[in-house]
Amino acid sequence: MLKKNNNYEDIYESFQWDVPKYFNMGVSVCDHHADLTPDKVALIVEQADGFIERYSFEELRRFTNKLANLLVSKGVKRENRVSVLLTQSMETAASHVASWKAGFITIPLFTLFQQDALEFRLNNSTARVLVTDKENYQKIKPLRAHLPALEFVFLIDGEDEGALDLYKELEGVSEEFTPITTKPDDPALIIYTSGTTGNPKGALHGHRVLLGHIPCVQMCHEFAPVENDLFWTPAEWAWIGGLMNILMAALYLGIPVLAYRARKFDPEAALSLMERHGVRNIFMPPTALKIMRQLDDIAERYDLKLRTVTVGGEPMGEELLQWGRKAFGVTINEFFGQTECNLVASNCAKIMPVKPGSMGRPVPGHHVAIVNQEGKEVPRGEVGDIAVHKDDPVQLLHYWDNPQATEKKYRNDWLIMGDQGYMDEDGYIFFVGRDDDLITSAGYRIGPSEIEDCLTKHEAVAMAAVIGVPDPIRTESVKAFIILRDGFSPSTQLETTLRNFVKDKLSPHEYPRAIEFVEKLPLTETGKIRRKDLRAQEIEKQKTT
Repeated sequence: MLKKNNNYEDIYESFQWDVPKYFNMGVSVCDHHADLTPDKVALIVEQADGFIERYSFEELRRFTNKLANLLVSKGVKRENRVSVLLTQSMETAASHVASWKAGFITIPLFTLFQQDALEFRLNNSTARVLVTDKENYQKIKPLRAHLPALEFVFLIDGEDEGALDLYKELEGVSEEFTPITTKPDDPALIIYTSGTTGNPKGALHGHRVLLGHIPCVQMCHEFAPVENDLFWTPAEWAWIGGLMNILMAALYLGIPVLAYRARKFDPEAALSLMERHGVRNIFMPPTALKIMRQLDDIAERYDLKLRTVTVGGEPMGEELLQWGRKAFGVTINEFFGQTECNLVASNCAKIMPVKPGSMGRPVPGHHVAIVNQEGKEVPRGEVGDIAVHKDDPVQLLHYWDNPQATEKKYRNDWLIMGDQGYMDEDGYIFFVGRDDDLITSAGYRIGPSEIEDCLTKHEAVAMAAVIGVPDPIRTESVKAFIILRDGFSPSTQLETTLRNFVKDKLSPHEYPRAIEFVEKLPLTETGKIRRKDLRAQEIEKQKTT
């Protein structure tokens, strides 16, 4: 836990980890609070039809105890894998908490995954149990013959061929359960990375990973918990950003979490939801904010009670920072991390200036540096690999069943994040680009994010993605893919205007020599731009011309 202070340096220098000999995530986010404040609300669940349910920490304890007992009665053993294929719901949270209390390893699965993605993850992890619903089970049912390890499927809304009705199975099961004693390094969670090449890799985390998240959650949410705090995110709980940054971190801190997941992000519906529940703390992927930014007069139209707004997953940029202050009345705090090593750098407007374009400074307890190919720290201002020292509780234990990938992740004593960046004289970290996103043009190394940010400052641009395309003279040249705002149409004149805009606002050597207006951009499941897909499309185009 951070000690409240108005000075970043004092907080960073005074922080020390206090990782106990024994620690269980399920106990810390549920039973601990049920003992102290049993009636306090843990989860508020709003269904698509508007029906709202509230669950106290004591109710969560009783349900997770029953679920843990049920799984144990089926013969599920310590460190067996329990997969969860559900959207935001009480059952999603409970499946993880119950499994951790029983010493199992959970695997969150995204509901938009199709059969190939699900088959790989379930087989690679040899999951014995799946908790899902009827709709998502239709993708699993045809795969059962190809999933030899999967013995039990529980549906939260009935039964189906080869799948049991969870609530029927829970009838008569005891609400008393003694959690398994676990150590911080005991495995608890596998989250699969999207990756840029090859199959996804399963990042295996120990129970300690939750403790590793807490300093950054407190920092970016400006010393949470504060009275009346209420957390929400549109991000799925299948991703580390939704599951650990919001759901489990908030419960650990005794903060209630709002569960609501629309099938498609609707900015007006999201704002109405926040207004209706008095949400105080949100995590928004940048793409969601960019969509929301297209609405007018948010501050006037909605009675929001926001205390903190955080963003992560890709750079926010100056435009969103300034817009956020106007729309929400607060400074958006950007943070940085990844599935393997999350929440290691952050902004906190309460204790330090927020520099536009920066992901912030190292979070107390995390040693973050910029290193070269030899794994040595580079001088301030020099671009290199963003890295985190290996002695960090938030880091993965290792990749599941992939020792080669684990070995490649480290360089000397540093875990390499796979992002290029630099640190300025004040210790602020600036993202330049992914290793494979950097554009090399006429001897310059160009990061796409800065150009994208510049383009979105133009009144005509709703979203932009920038890549390097092969160029016989420059090695690569800059190409921009642009989604226009309503009221603007593609034209040669607009292309020229946008090129000159980047030249004037950013740099003459970084302007996009090619511009393509598009209706949509390829995105990952977490809303990040898939620049590698755009590059692949360009290579195919060049082959046919």
